[in-house]
Amino acid sequence: MNQFVTGLLKLLLASLIAGALMNLFGLSAEKILMSIGLTPLEAWEYLARFIAWAIPNVLLGAVIILPVWFFAYLFLPPRSSDE
Repeated sequence: MNQFVTGLLKLLLASLIAGALMNLFGLSAEKILMSIGLTPLEAWEYLARFIAWAIPNVLLGAVIILPVWFFAYLFLPPRSSDE
């Protein structure tokens, strides 16, 4: 758990530094979106469409993957504690 928190803090710090540098050069999320021909509203719409597509597919895949993982977990021999 400690490695997870440390990794998360490093990710947040790197994001803060990258955002500060982008701000220093006058870049913003809206300017970047406009340069590729999107408005923030269109970006949110695409994100919502992606989520609406992804959630049913993730659930469908989980119907197969989770039982396979569960049975593999049950029937595989236990690992040694030194790994």
